Amino acid sequence: MPKAKAPGAVSDINVTPLVDVMLVLLIIFMVITPMLQKGVSVDMARVNNPRPMQDADKEDATVLAITRDGKIYLGSDGIAIDKITGKVKDRIADKLDKTVYVKSDARAKYGDVVAVVDAVRAAGVDSLGLLTEKVTARSAGAAAAATP
Repeated sequence: MPKAKAPGAVSDINVTPLVDVMLVLLIIFMVITPMLQKGVSVDMARVNNPRPMQDADKEDATVLAITRDGKIYLGSDGIAIDKITGKVKDRIADKLDKTVYVKSDARAKYGDVVAVVDAVRAAGVDSLGLLTEKVTARSAGAAAAATP
């Protein structure tokens, strides 16, 4: 009586479980990513030598945002220009660090930014931070061509 042979080794990779896991991870990241953003996103002005302001990323930081179309947000809540002074006073009343950060869209009207800064100053804020982004490095050829 001949002995039964064991089946040969399967050399194919089963990718179905891998695809299932990757799709679940993709869905999780797609759902979570919008929740990670704090406040309102604006296209901030780009400068060569910005000062680092890590305190603006803290959870309890007071951040005002001015969008391109002139809308003003305190955190992620819309606010009218005449209510900024009162709201900022309430927010910084019990804080040791009374710094307020203003981030403005690069194409926002200058008058809107000045009005917000004046309203923040009227609230008794001693330290005001204007948030900007660092200019990304250009290639050496483009930089050489730009200099006369």
